[in-house]
Amino acid sequence: MLIMKAFRASFVGLTCLSFASLVALAQTPATKSTASSKAVAVLHPSAGNKVNGAVTFTPVADGVQIHAELAGLTPGKHGFHVHEFGDCSAADASSAGAHFNPTGQPHAGPDTAARHEGDMGNIEADASGNAKLDYVDHQISLANDAKSVIGRSVVVHAKSDDLKTQPSGDSGARIACGVIGWAKSQ
Repeated sequence: MLIMKAFRASFVGLTCLSFASLVALAQTPATKSTASSKAVAVLHPSAGNKVNGAVTFTPVADGVQIHAELAGLTPGKHGFHVHEFGDCSAADASSAGAHFNPTGQPHAGPDTAARHEGDMGNIEADASGNAKLDYVDHQISLANDAKSVIGRSVVVHAKSDDLKTQPSGDSGARIACGVIGWAKSQ
């Protein structure tokens, strides 16, 4: 009888431990290998705007390749930034927060060493309102570290970023926003 009770107690204990392990695995977010993963932000217009498009983030040897294709812009330059929160729920995209700046640097252009990690400069629309941008950013990452843009947002602004006015480049209203997340593997 004592052996039977010990067996039942062991069985119940192992069952509970196995169940707890499964629950813990289910709650652990999936991690991606930066060697083969890419991220994407699908941009949607804020209230009263027509901007849409997508921005992809692909790890490369010396940084992150950023490729953007947008439509519905007014011709000219528009401030283009990664913002601190992956929340585009507010009608004016204010829920995205400020520029992503984990190192506490001043606002500047994308080629400046001391800048917000989220400072991507400007994207320029042609006469039809279409814009493309390709460059390698050397300060952001897709890794699980303080400079990761995963879970943050891309915001496009109504005006050109002057690359110097603190804290955000005087680039005006937020006209599009998209959350940065892992892209589906091909």
